[in-house]
Amino acid sequence: MSDRRGRVRRHPLALLAALGLALAGLPAAAEDARLTGVVNINTASVEELQLLPGIGEARARAVVALREKRGGFKSVEELLDVKGIGEPSLARLRPHLAVQGKTTAKLE
Repeated sequence: MSDRRGRVRRHPLALLAALGLALAGLPAAAEDARLTGVVNINTASVEELQLLPGIGEARARAVVALREKRGGFKSVEELLDVKGIGEPSLARLRPHLAVQGKTTAKLE
């Protein structure tokens, strides 16, 4: 298929399919990597918070914003006040969370 100028038109679905096939063989770092250590939610940066499973940039920024608003967290349960973090998410995150000490988390 070509348009009036002789260029080949690309079908959007074909491009999506090609992209999907190209990415299918690439492992997602966060899914394949194993998180060790803990993230101190009172001192962690947005980047450090993103090491946690299911925490992307927007949610990490929301954690930092809530932390700043409250002057810190007394317990990890306070993360339930962050939009998108519910009981199941907190249960998955809990082994990797701390409110004191250093952030030691890393992906292996």
